Amino acid sequence: MTIRAVVFDFGGVLFDWNPQHLYRKLIADDAERQWFLDNICTQAWNTEQDAGRSLADGTHMLVEQYPHHESLIRAYYDRWHEMLRGALPEGVAILRGLHQAGMPLFGLTNWSAETFPYARANYPFLQCLRDIVVSGELGLIKPDAAIYHASLNQVRAHLPAIQAEEVVFIDDVKGNVDAAMALGWQGIHHVTAEGTAAQLRDLGVSF
Repeated sequence: MTIRAVVFDFGGVLFDWNPQHLYRKLIADDAERQWFLDNICTQAWNTEQDAGRSLADGTHMLVEQYPHHESLIRAYYDRWHEMLRGALPEGVAILRGLHQAGMPLFGLTNWSAETFPYARANYPFLQCLRDIVVSGELGLIKPDAAIYHASLNQVRAHLPAIQAEEVVFIDDVKGNVDAAMALGWQGIHHVTAEGTAAQLRDLGVSF
């Protein structure tokens, strides 16, 4: 078995994205801030936007439900770029090393179609990727099997006849990796860059 392509998740692997980066500026108390993110602007709510719901619709729904928190809710997408602190250098170093070694690289990210253009415009390392599946553009979301099928079809547009077991997927969410592996992909649960690099080399990937 030879790895012929590597597919990268973005948040937690290549990007330091975290709502805490913004809300530390808006809610000083740690417990109050965590309560807000656990109960109002939750990850499950944000995932609906990543899956294709418009930012306007998601915001409107939440403001109607929690009108007393309107200003904090609207800040989530009005100041979304402040949640994106920047690139994760160690993850990007792996990406660039693989690119320089000639490995075909792709992206598979849960990301809103409305906010992803900001990342594409401001982070040139994404040009190392031959193609990217963005969940919000397809209306699909990890860990649903359909988005992995869409990603593999995208890879095959560049590398005809590639098999699932010849693709390795790197994600910081174990459930997303498990879903890919259930479909026959190779998978790496990204915890540290050193660990991910070692697992790639264990799979025979030189860079």
